[in-house]
Amino acid sequence: MSEATARNKFSCPACGGEAQWNPGKQALICPYCGATSPARVELTAAGDQVIKENDLASALRSIPDDQRGWQAEKTSVKCQSCQAISVFDPARVGQRCDFCGSSALLPYEELKEAFRPESVLPMKLAETQVRESIRLWYGGHFWAPGKLKNKAMTDQVKGLYIPYWTFDAQVHADWRAESGDYYYETESYRDTNGNTQTRQVQKIRWYPSSGSLDHFFDDELVAASRGVRSELLRGVEPFPTKELVPYNPGFLSGWVVERYQIDLIAAAQRAREVMNAKVQQLCGAKVPGDTHRNLRVDIDYSGQTFKHILVPVWLLNYDYGTRKFQVVINAYTGTIKGEYPKSWVKILIAILLVLGVVGILIFVGNRS
Repeated sequence: MSEATARNKFSCPACGGEAQWNPGKQALICPYCGATSPARVELTAAGDQVIKENDLASALRSIPDDQRGWQAEKTSVKCQSCQAISVFDPARVGQRCDFCGSSALLPYEELKEAFRPESVLPMKLAETQVRESIRLWYGGHFWAPGKLKNKAMTDQVKGLYIPYWTFDAQVHADWRAESGDYYYETESYRDTNGNTQTRQVQKIRWYPSSGSLDHFFDDELVAASRGVRSELLRGVEPFPTKELVPYNPGFLSGWVVERYQIDLIAAAQRAREVMNAKVQQLCGAKVPGDTHRNLRVDIDYSGQTFKHILVPVWLLNYDYGTRKFQVVINAYTGTIKGEYPKSWVKILIAILLVLGVVGILIFVGNRS
């Protein structure tokens, strides 16, 4: 994975120190004198913030150089453990990977600069909120060790921006299938005593059907992170893409950013697989009758566009015994998904209690 702390320096208008983005105040805050200055966001002539969508077909052929780079001075390192690439301010010294805690970091030099994000979902939850949310989350898991709840490991929590691709597409699909209607017939049979009985048997009457579907996919998300486990990321989605703002280095000032390692081509293929599956489901829902079979769908895509975006998460990595665990918090919505150890003491007590109850029931049954 790549880890990065984004760079331009944003000078404090009061003391000249370097301001950093504060999610609680949604502004650039000077850590030295406390002065506040909002991040600069470029607007259109009408005063609107416009997030650019890129044509997928032309981008897959070539991404121009003027859409690459962070628009800021940066240093990149690659973790030899989790493979994440982190990008951060040159003044920051990367000693441990913020994604897995490994100290095996090596300088990372790109042959060509990464495709620049079009938009950012600003960090919304402050660290104090996140620490309390983690404690409550741990407390809600009965099988977690008791001391884990008290300690909560929140000293290891880190705020990060991770990469996603989003895809839009207009879809027209023609479908054909065999629709089935249920009907019932009375059937005679002999029971175990040799007596004649009747019962209702379900049958299916099949007939051909066809139709079409028009559907628009808006911001289909594909994660491009190596540092955060994919199953945990899916657990904290969705990220509200309607709240995205145009990319500006000021939003990332003082935060670590992960550089994407799932490229546009691979992400587009994943998005197409997801879209195909969803279209198949949508067409299946339109087939008349009680059931259907042999559904065939012909799909035509048009108006395909994409964006490269950054979304905020708080990440907690910790060791418990010999195992490593990770907890992810959506830093905009507060949704938490994570792993936690199970207490063998609690599990053993539960087993003994169940065995005790079973033993009592058997004893009472034998006495009656």
